[in-house]
Amino acid sequence: MATPAITATGLRKAYGDKVVLDGVDLTVDEGTIFSLLGPNGAGKTTMVQVLSTLIRPDGGRIQVAGHDLITDGDAVRAAIGVTGQYSAVDGILTGRENMMLMANLHRLSRAEGKRRTAELLERFELTEAADKPPATYSGGMRRKLDLAMTLVGNPRIIFLDEPTTGLDPRSRRTMWDIVRGLVDDGVTIFLTTQYLEEADQLADRIALLDHGNLIAEGTAEELKRQIPGGHIVLRFADPGLLSAARAALGQGSPDGEALTLQVPGDGSSASLRALLARLDEHQIAFEDLSVHTPDLDDVFLTLTGTARTTDKESVR
Repeated sequence: MATPAITATGLRKAYGDKVVLDGVDLTVDEGTIFSLLGPNGAGKTTMVQVLSTLIRPDGGRIQVAGHDLITDGDAVRAAIGVTGQYSAVDGILTGRENMMLMANLHRLSRAEGKRRTAELLERFELTEAADKPPATYSGGMRRKLDLAMTLVGNPRIIFLDEPTTGLDPRSRRTMWDIVRGLVDDGVTIFLTTQYLEEADQLADRIALLDHGNLIAEGTAEELKRQIPGGHIVLRFADPGLLSAARAALGQGSPDGEALTLQVPGDGSSASLRALLARLDEHQIAFEDLSVHTPDLDDVFLTLTGTARTTDKESVR
């Protein structure tokens, strides 16, 4: 089996008597997008700072890219890239000069630095703006330059801490396409985000952090199925079939005008098979079927007891 990109067992971090991460266990597979969600103050940014060696944990065993976080920090840093909540580009240098600065920090030769810079500027559609200062860029362009700078060192794992905060919907979707492309190239993405739709669209697995503990983990669909309120809607050709279906299933909320029956269900294949078998047993035909499950907003609210927010974390 391939070595996971990130593993943590019993990860702890506290500031005085304030416990921010309280014995967190997690595993992130290589070549996937892992999204960490949580209310303000849950410890998301602290998690990123620990895993990227910016701050030391108080306890736990952690490996990143196959290297021990404490004893082999240099190897960890050589394998990762970090794009924080706020753009780290220099507004006075040009975009190209920002890229070359990163190439120098990674100790690339001048020729290799120029080649890598040109390649990434083209990939992120920044070539025309490359010789202008980022102060003249749009927010989306600055975020693309920020991520391009992160890629100069060819990291195997990238930590994206709320990378699309403040971007308009079009720029956000452009960033999503870039992230998907990185994963197609084999890069592992550790993503924190305040946009639940972003996690739903991008993440292979999602973990929910609350009061320093992981309280749920799974795919988006697995998390949604944990929350009550899912249902199946059946539409029928006439009122007689609607009534017959209600009687056969012994449950459901009929809508006589729409000729639909809403039946509780989690949307799993097992529940669908059971429902269809029951209808088939009574020879009841339906026109169409749709499955409705709670969204990640419902998951977030139900599991944390906290409404979604867009404020910056109060505990870092």
